[in-house]
Amino acid sequence: MSYLVASVAGVAFFVLSVALLGVWPARVLDEQTAAMAPDNPLPLTRSEQRGRTVYAREGCAYCHTQQVRYLAADVRRFGPATLAWESRLDVPHLMGTRRIGPDLSRESGVRTADWQFLHLFDPRAMVPDSVMPPYRALFDGAPDRPRQDARDLVAYLESLGRAREIAGPEGEAAARAGCDCPDDRMAELALAAPPPTATPARPRRGDPVPTLDGNADGARGQLLYDRACASCHGPLGQGDGPAAPWLRPPPANLAEHEYTLARLADALWNGVSGTSMQAWRDHPVDDLASLAALVRSFQLERRETTLPDSMLETGRRVYEANCLQCHGPDGGGDGAAAAELAIAPTNFRLQRPSIARSVQAVREGVDGTRMAPWTSRLTEEEIVAAARFVRQFFIRDAAAREGAP
Repeated sequence: MSYLVASVAGVAFFVLSVALLGVWPARVLDEQTAAMAPDNPLPLTRSEQRGRTVYAREGCAYCHTQQVRYLAADVRRFGPATLAWESRLDVPHLMGTRRIGPDLSRESGVRTADWQFLHLFDPRAMVPDSVMPPYRALFDGAPDRPRQDARDLVAYLESLGRAREIAGPEGEAAARAGCDCPDDRMAELALAAPPPTATPARPRRGDPVPTLDGNADGARGQLLYDRACASCHGPLGQGDGPAAPWLRPPPANLAEHEYTLARLADALWNGVSGTSMQAWRDHPVDDLASLAALVRSFQLERRETTLPDSMLETGRRVYEANCLQCHGPDGGGDGAAAAELAIAPTNFRLQRPSIARSVQAVREGVDGTRMAPWTSRLTEEEIVAAARFVRQFFIRDAAAREGAP
């Protein structure tokens, strides 16, 4: 009788466990998915499907999760918590169980393809303390020569988080209505503003930025810079980090520019759209201020000369005829064509290149951007005059506070 009771109890416990841990949660998730999902979520393309196979084959899910948990720390770093419907086409799922590397649920739009290829080829060229192994078998000897498997894998990474982004504000509103859970704290973490497009690391334009302290801790900035910035911008900010040769457009030479705090705050808070510069808004504002203070220390001191009237007039004429459409009438990067460009034109009111760098940009263009060389349309005298004229737009921090030019 004791054997019989133990056997029946064991079978009953097994059935109860399956029901409570498998059948019932699956039913709840199915109900949530039906109530909160868009009508026609976008499926993966064939390239993305192949990339998903590569992702599984190479064991990426052992170190990367694809689920933003219902925790404030997760939401602050990666964006809104994952909703059940986001993974309804993910069969078998690749949610992962360990977060050795960052979560990839919101990877779409965060980084450029050349960044992804270089990171796969040589992870420590991008993240010095990374423990991720290189995947050079996916390339023909160099990060700019990816094989199809690498292209498919990057296409798959770019799809992560896209479905919810496409759903947009209407999708968020529908999900909130379907949830019907106004007092559910966990639901608030998944559905609270801002929407998934506000993934902290994703570059954006025009969002309000915090005011940075101009007297921040430079030593703290050096530590942060070495960890997150030197791989692209180089140890002294000269744009010569190990990743620089493979990125388009190349990282900025910070030593060749004078920046206002407002410009650095925007770059650190919003990133730079169209480039490999991600946003760092998941960092405390004090840390961003420390980084900004260090970046400003890279600038090389140069003696300024006053432009003669003839050169000033030539530069003005050339600028108005050729540059105003993108850079704007006052050099603020707000010309009529600016909104159509993937990479915003330089705002010369907030950053000033050195004379040599300014002349080089007009003469040779800026690789990876819509700034083309002007040697075929301008004389050398006009190039130098225009390059020096745009530097007149710059407004230093002190002058900006006082409202003076």
